[in-house]
Amino acid sequence: MRFAACIALLTCWMILSGYAAIADEWPQWRGPQRDGVWRETGIIEEFKSDRIEAVWRQPIGAGYSGPTVADGRVYVTDRVAEPEQIERIHCFNWKTGEKAWSHQYPCAYTVGYKAGPRASVTIDDGRAYALGAMGHFHCLDAESGKVLWSHDLNDEYKIEESRRMPIWGIAGSPIIYQDVVIVHIGAENNASIVAFDRKSGEETWRTLNDRAQYSAPIILQQAGRDVLICWTGDSVAGIDPASGKIHWRVPFKPRNMPIGIATPVSDAGRLLMTSFYDGSLMLRLRQDEIGVETIWQRSGRDEKNTDALHSIISTPIFAGDQIYGVDSYGELRCLDAATGDRVWEDQTATPRNRWSNIHFVRNGDRVWMFNEMGELIISKLDPKGFHEISRARLIDPTPDQLSGSGRRHGVCWAHPAFAHQHVFIRNDSELICASLAAE
Repeated sequence: MRFAACIALLTCWMILSGYAAIADEWPQWRGPQRDGVWRETGIIEEFKSDRIEAVWRQPIGAGYSGPTVADGRVYVTDRVAEPEQIERIHCFNWKTGEKAWSHQYPCAYTVGYKAGPRASVTIDDGRAYALGAMGHFHCLDAESGKVLWSHDLNDEYKIEESRRMPIWGIAGSPIIYQDVVIVHIGAENNASIVAFDRKSGEETWRTLNDRAQYSAPIILQQAGRDVLICWTGDSVAGIDPASGKIHWRVPFKPRNMPIGIATPVSDAGRLLMTSFYDGSLMLRLRQDEIGVETIWQRSGRDEKNTDALHSIISTPIFAGDQIYGVDSYGELRCLDAATGDRVWEDQTATPRNRWSNIHFVRNGDRVWMFNEMGELIISKLDPKGFHEISRARLIDPTPDQLSGSGRRHGVCWAHPAFAHQHVFIRNDSELICASLAAE
């Protein structure tokens, strides 16, 4: 009894004094809960120099897909164009960087921005679910790389044949719900959203006839039930993730073309979508029944004369009564969540360029930003402004992700993963791991 009491007291002391660190992994797009929150503790307060040294680095090919980390392994996909076009799925040991396995398959690209796959690999229950830019969908044993089942969604659902292939390819990372894995492919015949049995690979349900968008689905609680939120090329819909039944649907047709990339974000019963040409839509998620109401919808005259928030790649974040996000030319903005009114704008976190990007990850009271120049920024955001604490170069941008633009010498648009008090990030030539653990 005395021993147990001593252990309990010691544990409490360690937590209160900051010696206990909470470890976590990053098994899917935007983290364990797909919300862009990094919940580990024991993290550095600031960088020691202007360059973050890598613990290890491994050569890979080009791609936009961010790494994921689960069960001591790191997963990432890439593309090789010569001597033949192939997509690859890689698995590495998170501590050493040693490659555990790779799986490759032929994949000729007919889409734009050919640097590589877009969707992060989703890890669940010992399985890795990887979705390629042309619709190759694989379920692999996460430890060995053995293919358990696969689909050529482009061929099976006639995506390209029916002119429903997005011009930049299929991008939304798969999401798991109970016994199904759900993908957004935008196919005809009510197959915009399709669910497969996660073990057998057999289709379980399909729903919506909307065009594809690049945004990844999320699952929220509404009126005491789980609701799948899908932002397609034509609408925002709340769907029963077990059956595919549509609970509600709000039209959100683009003025130009489907271009939504940012993930829908939710806080305190509010749901926000934001797009490069079409501005922002804020919905209220009713809790007395599964339904929605529009709080506000705002857009500017064009991509340079914007209103509220016109994001391209960056997913914004809620912080109480404020929204923080990146506008069409890299303007870091704070909005009043109730109205969409701009509180302030700042251009120091990332350079001013068309599509200039920042990925936001919250950790405690700090916001970690990874900008397209490969810099990692520790900051605080509040209604008074952007408060930069520390900044350092994490990885070098490479030209394949914006080739021929003439606007800047390469970018890094992949989303980093944060796990085991480390950061994992890729460009078009390497995957690196760097420690962010406090001493």
